[in-house]
Amino acid sequence: MVFILGNNFSEQRLVLKTLQGFYGIGPQISRHLLARLHIHPTARLSSLNSQTVLDINAELASMKIENDLRRELRENITRLRDMGTYRGRRHAMGMPVRGQRTRTQTATASKFNRVERLG
Repeated sequence: MVFILGNNFSEQRLVLKTLQGFYGIGPQISRHLLARLHIHPTARLSSLNSQTVLDINAELASMKIENDLRRELRENITRLRDMGTYRGRRHAMGMPVRGQRTRTQTATASKFNRVERLG
């Protein structure tokens, strides 16, 4: 087991896919991290030495991911709601925010627009 940023991962996992498991890190950012740390994209966690794992932890600690990113997004939506903007009102009502059709097919949009509502 390899311990990265408070989580245990199997040694058989690809480093690329392991990084993508963190909220806020997608394929492109994980590839950039691997390139910066000189790790091959098909490398597995078992092939990393302890110093490389520490370098990965240091890089991830300096980024805004997981709960910090979720908190920032929630604060941005709350700010929009408090200002009374159109987007804020749409978020508050649970309706599509980015111009999607509302005459039909609102189930998917309102499902994805669910954020912890304050009222």
